[in-house]
Amino acid sequence: MFSIFKKLSWFFKLRWKSYLFGVTALITCAILTAATPKIVGNVIDQMASGQLTMSTLLMQVGIILVFGLIMYVLRFGWRSAIFGNSTILESIMRNRLFHHFTQMDNTFFHKYRTGDLMAHATNDLAALRFVAGGGILTLTDSISISAITIFSMLVLIDWKLTVLTIIPFPLLIISSRYLGQRMNRSYKKSLEAFSRLNDRVQETVSGMKVVKAFGEEKEFNQDFQDDVQGIIRANKKVYTLESGYNPINQIIIGLTYVLTLFVGTFFVQSGRISIGDLVAYFSYLGNMTWPLLAVGNLVNTLERGSASWDRVAALLEETSAVVEKEDALSGPVSGDIHFAIEDFAYPDGDGDDHIQNVHFDLPVGETLGVVGKTGSGKTTLFKLMLRQYDNYQGQITYGGVDLRNYQLQALSQAFGYVPQDNFLFSTTIRDNIRFSNPELPQSEVEKYAKLADIHDDIMSFPEGYDTEVGERGVSLSGGQKQRISIARALAVEPEYLILDDALSAVDAQTEERILANLKTYRNEQTTIIAAHRLSSVMHAKEIIVMDNGQVSQRGTHSQLVNQSGWYRETYNKQQLQAKLGEEEISDENNNN
Repeated sequence: MFSIFKKLSWFFKLRWKSYLFGVTALITCAILTAATPKIVGNVIDQMASGQLTMSTLLMQVGIILVFGLIMYVLRFGWRSAIFGNSTILESIMRNRLFHHFTQMDNTFFHKYRTGDLMAHATNDLAALRFVAGGGILTLTDSISISAITIFSMLVLIDWKLTVLTIIPFPLLIISSRYLGQRMNRSYKKSLEAFSRLNDRVQETVSGMKVVKAFGEEKEFNQDFQDDVQGIIRANKKVYTLESGYNPINQIIIGLTYVLTLFVGTFFVQSGRISIGDLVAYFSYLGNMTWPLLAVGNLVNTLERGSASWDRVAALLEETSAVVEKEDALSGPVSGDIHFAIEDFAYPDGDGDDHIQNVHFDLPVGETLGVVGKTGSGKTTLFKLMLRQYDNYQGQITYGGVDLRNYQLQALSQAFGYVPQDNFLFSTTIRDNIRFSNPELPQSEVEKYAKLADIHDDIMSFPEGYDTEVGERGVSLSGGQKQRISIARALAVEPEYLILDDALSAVDAQTEERILANLKTYRNEQTTIIAAHRLSSVMHAKEIIVMDNGQVSQRGTHSQLVNQSGWYRETYNKQQLQAKLGEEEISDENNNN
């Protein structure tokens, strides 16, 4: 149960001064609290013997009032210190966890779902905050009050009475240990259930359009209800175990009061203690009620914190398979591309993409086209170029330097990448375009928007570049999101630009304008385009056709259309589709 304090010892050492003040203030309050019953007992004895005077009574009352004022100040102090530290711990862990997320590779995010990571960053860190705040408070308060109260009972009242009446206390230790171990296991299961629910909500909300389009609301509601019931069952077990503490505590307190009543009455009658001492002793037993009841909350807090720490620590122990060398080059990354991969497969077995014997050389300033069926390995090829994976046989060099010899930051600065799934942030169009450089002037923002042929669309919006795009760009069309993503990639001024099917949602005329702009603007820089529509790559210096992770054809557009194979078949189909589309448009115009 107390292992969580060892796990968090690094933080307690970091904040030892404020914790020392808080603990000292708590102990001082416990001492002053323990002095009050004895003062009240003395007043009762003096009153019973007829020796109580007004001056004595006023002095005793004054002492109690002074103690109350001192405790008020000290309680304000320890609350500020202890609970302030708990928020600092949560802040440190939250920053550490978020930074860790940004350093992880794709394998990590395939292993952990978004909802699960969110649960770690919310519920688990909140549980650690409770340990560093309420846990320290309850532990210190219960121990100090218990120790000082029992000491007062032994020394100030009567040691025999104390020993005889606290016989039931060891039962509390035994029950706490037993229930605590079971609570730890149960709470871990409840956290896992919450993570599953978090995954369900996050995925459903993100895909709500798909859910409604297929009319699956009822089924998803039922799945959600099943997850909720799973959490209820897991938490019921936790709360059932937790609820066992109070009855046990009440039994122990009740037994103690019964023993005190019998033994204390006997001692008063025998003259061993006075009636004032017995009243004071009952007051001390009242002081012991809070520490005994607090044990249940303490065990619950510590076990929850321990389970949460284990979950967070497991995340932080995860390491990226892509590791930067200590003497890695800071760049700049430039030069011809040499790509020679003999074999690569995803380490987690995610997906069927598996590329073998893929070789090509791309001189500076040229364009490479990559085409092929869905799942043929095009995106996998780009992931390797961006160094998202290192577990391959072969070599990739830029300007004759292996990409694994560069710093990761240098590689990210050298590439502008537009993936298939265009992700826009919930901010303005302007801020999305200048994402890599928040200080980019408006004139530059507009320049890149014009290159991506999106400027006119933006100016047609009521708020122009200040238009909020909504979550993941929900307020924009697919083509608009693609073009804003292209403008964002161009704003990096990358040495290498990769468009991974980034023109699929725009019409042929818009595609033609964008490609013409890129050819003019990037005539001295390297561009790689993957596409299903072959018109996107017709102008490339070389085109490679991917099939089942291998290069099945390569050459220029004119060479490939004269070869039998996938490229010529696909080109002929697309040409026929384009011709049929033009005839349909012509017929509609004639009818009108």
